[in-house]
Amino acid sequence: MRADTDRLPHGAEKARRVTAMFDTIASDYDRINGLMTFGLDKGWRRRTVAALGLSPGAVVVDLACGTGDLCAELERAGLVASGFDLSAGMLGAAHTVAPLTRADVTRLPLADASVDGATCGFALRNLVDLVEFQAELARVVRPGGRIALLEVAEPPNPVMRLGHRLYFTQVVPRLGALLSDRAAYRFLPLSVAYLPSTESLLAGLTAAGFVDVCRHLFTGGVVQLLVGTRA
Repeated sequence: MRADTDRLPHGAEKARRVTAMFDTIASDYDRINGLMTFGLDKGWRRRTVAALGLSPGAVVVDLACGTGDLCAELERAGLVASGFDLSAGMLGAAHTVAPLTRADVTRLPLADASVDGATCGFALRNLVDLVEFQAELARVVRPGGRIALLEVAEPPNPVMRLGHRLYFTQVVPRLGALLSDRAAYRFLPLSVAYLPSTESLLAGLTAAGFVDVCRHLFTGGVVQLLVGTRA
């Protein structure tokens, strides 16, 4: 595993490879994601939207929106959603009525303090620069606005952590190779190595300008949700 993670791309090469990977798997992504999470991803998205605590009519952007699953969930909650993603393939496979734009989520075509909230689902580890992303979140979310960032995690229980690690690093790549693209589903488990520690993630959001920053674990800790309020 160590040798594999040492070869993970960084910088512009990471952006290029990640975008190309999602372009490749876009048509199969939702189906395989549902299979690999045993359908639990739907509940995770509902809890992400609920954690925003925003009133109907609030304007929320979903960043690295993919095929628009979170946008659709935001719309179902009565929020006004729009999405941004670099992958043309994922946007082309989208299934939401929310407007979607191809854009770098660290350089959004939005005015300062122009949205009430922001979400991001399972994409933090795919970004080239988390500090830039956190700063951009702080720029576009109005004071008092909310963020909810969903990402994978490692369960705190050692037995569950071992089982999850085996599933994520052994079963997921094999299923992905069988149902879609071998290289993509080998990369996705390895990409967890990009994630900084919980302390660093929370400290980064605080430094960017968010308060009441905290972390919630779902499904025994296989998924984490980072939430905060723009100061």
